[in-house]
Amino acid sequence: MRVGFSPDFWAKAGTRFLPFADVASAELPLSRLLRLSLFQVSVGMAAVLLTGTLNRVMIVELGMSASIVAAFVSLPLFFAPLRALIGFKSDHHQSALGWKRVPYIWFGTLLQFGGFALLPFALLVMSGGGHGPAYVGQIGAGISFLLVGAGMHTTQTAGLALATDLAAEEVRPRVVALLYVMLLIGMMASALIIGRLLVDFSPTRLVQIVQGVGALTLVLNIVALWKQEARNRSATAVRQDRPDFRLSWRSFVARATTRRMLVAVGLGAAAFSMQDVLLEPYGGQVLGLSVGATTLLTALWAMGMLTGFGYAARVLGRGADPYRLAGFGAAMGIAAFLCVLFAGPLHLVGLLAVGAAAIGLGGGLFSVGTLTAAMNISDEGHTGLALGAWGAVQASCGGAAIAVGALVRDVVASAGVERALGPELAGPSTSYAFVYGVEIILLLATIIVLGPLVRGAQNASSARFGLSEFPI
Repeated sequence: MRVGFSPDFWAKAGTRFLPFADVASAELPLSRLLRLSLFQVSVGMAAVLLTGTLNRVMIVELGMSASIVAAFVSLPLFFAPLRALIGFKSDHHQSALGWKRVPYIWFGTLLQFGGFALLPFALLVMSGGGHGPAYVGQIGAGISFLLVGAGMHTTQTAGLALATDLAAEEVRPRVVALLYVMLLIGMMASALIIGRLLVDFSPTRLVQIVQGVGALTLVLNIVALWKQEARNRSATAVRQDRPDFRLSWRSFVARATTRRMLVAVGLGAAAFSMQDVLLEPYGGQVLGLSVGATTLLTALWAMGMLTGFGYAARVLGRGADPYRLAGFGAAMGIAAFLCVLFAGPLHLVGLLAVGAAAIGLGGGLFSVGTLTAAMNISDEGHTGLALGAWGAVQASCGGAAIAVGALVRDVVASAGVERALGPELAGPSTSYAFVYGVEIILLLATIIVLGPLVRGAQNASSARFGLSEFPI
């Protein structure tokens, strides 16, 4: 008797259990798509280094104020509002070479590399290992963070638009989702490797890691760009009737659905990002975790978000409502922040780990849901604008939330030290708990804003809003 499975079974099993098994096409094979996605890996490495490892080191090891560190981490977000403009410019780029997206990806890569090349010298001066006052090192670090941020936003916006151009229309949202999976894979792998390398922390070891990330960024992005975009001089020829960004933007946000979606993206991004600069210091100061252990929290967060991306791709492929999925991610975030909130007073490292992973899971569901919604409402020929608008709102609100969260943490911590909140709230966990409480409130507001957008709502424009409109 013959025992085994037919080829049809394996074909169906592949598309069933691997969310992106059917994303490839004859025009864009999976090998080419994965090679293109390497630019997302480089962005993921930079994100882990800036928002994970360096913020912990500067706060705990170098003894810097969380407000100053948050200002450094927020500097890259100065370029976030320009993502919509970058996407629009790459849609209508005029060049004799015939490329629209490649110039933006290339110059973004150079900006990233330049920032990482300067950052080690700034870190040496700040740590006392170089010559000159500490403020010189802080200025250099600020410039480095700014350059890396500008490169990340430029590269990512143009790279996502290029992938969307290359993919067939019916699989474009899934291609973009796959690229964000690669972003999370890059973050997860980077967090694990950096955490392993920093088990025995030293300033010299940190400088070596920064230098390695800069060199690897250049290599990965060159490989990702190689022969991806075909040259089309007619499409990039100089034209007199070049579209105006302001008119295109007004047309894009003229619809009430678009505006409500962008508001929900902003609220959700702020809620999930406010703790980015605080999660690792929270583990270090409240639970006494080492540098390597707190970096692993970022890895757990990345694993949770990767799971969210995979699950979202699967259910969206079955026709699920992206707004309902985003609302479910926001609800998951509330549960996650409650876990983190109680991990400190209960001294449960495991509960903190669960909370970190659940934050990533909720953030992944929310990001894919709103990203898919943005793709669905984009106008023909304005893919870069749609992706840029989504990225601009998400990054801007997230960056502002990082700065506000750290500032609130410092203010509440200072009040606790001065016993202004009473002796019961004088511990180090009080300031972090206050920030997590604000994030829970923001997620509740996100769910309310998403409500009328959920498929099946009785009337999106109705003034009545009840429990039936909640996207959970």
